[in-house]
Amino acid sequence: MALISISTIIPFFLNSLGASTFQLAIAASMAMICTFIMQPFFGSIASRSHRLHKTFGKILLLQRSIFLVFVLSIPLFVNTPNLLVWVFLIFWGIFNLFVGSYNVFVTPLMLKLLPPGKRGTARGIGGAVGAGLGVIVSALIPIILGSMLFPYNYVLIFSLGLFFLFLNAIQFLLMREHEDSIPRVPMSMTEYIKEMPSSIKNNKKFSAMILTFSFLLVANSLLTYYTLYAIRVFGANESHIAALSGLAIITGAVGGISFGLLVDKFGPKTTSILAAVFVIMAGSIALTTNSLNFLFLAWIFANLANNGYMTSVNIMIGEVSAPGKTPLHVGVLTIISMALSSTILMVLAPVLENTGFTALFATVFSCGLISLMLNLLVLRRRLK
Repeated sequence: MALISISTIIPFFLNSLGASTFQLAIAASMAMICTFIMQPFFGSIASRSHRLHKTFGKILLLQRSIFLVFVLSIPLFVNTPNLLVWVFLIFWGIFNLFVGSYNVFVTPLMLKLLPPGKRGTARGIGGAVGAGLGVIVSALIPIILGSMLFPYNYVLIFSLGLFFLFLNAIQFLLMREHEDSIPRVPMSMTEYIKEMPSSIKNNKKFSAMILTFSFLLVANSLLTYYTLYAIRVFGANESHIAALSGLAIITGAVGGISFGLLVDKFGPKTTSILAAVFVIMAGSIALTTNSLNFLFLAWIFANLANNGYMTSVNIMIGEVSAPGKTPLHVGVLTIISMALSSTILMVLAPVLENTGFTALFATVFSCGLISLMLNLLVLRRRLK
């Protein structure tokens, strides 16, 4: 996804087509709106699937095949850039409908296949291996964008990204999955939706987790606007975008291993606190400086926070979920947190267009502070 990133490549692609801030906001919020819309559908499938890895692998192959159709059709719209923006948004929306399957399949698989005490470390090492590949391909971004004619440069970049995503889907198909130690509770889509309110009402640990982690996700969802800020205010070019992409990947590798070790030793509560602190630092730096170099520093802290969130959330879900209902709890958390994130993304679009980017980093800072307070005052007490 380093080559199809909503945080770096896609904002640069849309900006080069003359897309408005509102259209960019649609792309960023679509990554969340489409995801939470599909939670009941994919959550129901995951609860009834006998072999999660095979079902999920087939879903991924279909998702990536559809997006490949868009990538190959990009040259057809070279003379109509505004139309290409909308065609992209349609296919990007379809792509993200399938993203709704990610957490409800990956989390139960992780909890099933990785033993407690090793989940964070294993995910961190996996992320580091992926980061090694990501750094290499990120180095190709300025070369491809600078040396090839538009739009074939983006066709190549997106195609390379899809190549790795197809390999990813095949890897899920090749997994060996054992039986559940605690059988999942099968639910139809209607039953899944009906169970959602009670999953919050009857589980105070889970409701506190939703509050705390939703604000972390809001801050993480605003990474797209960091890139737009770099482009619009500092005139960021292909090399700067590649640097942002590379920094995100390297930070992900370092943060993945570090957070993985921390979460295995001290639990996800500690790593979620650190994630909130990093969000506060990112917002503070960007608010009080006016430099591309300092924005890079804020970007590093923001990506560390994102990594801390990703490491903590799936493991904590395993701790607070009712037996056999992990897909339900994952879906509920995703729906609520992504609904909040997409709303704030869309609301911020006209504000940034008309008043500048101060509101962006004030929002980031506030989300980090609220998440930290909720963690210390509510979540920690309920998890004891």
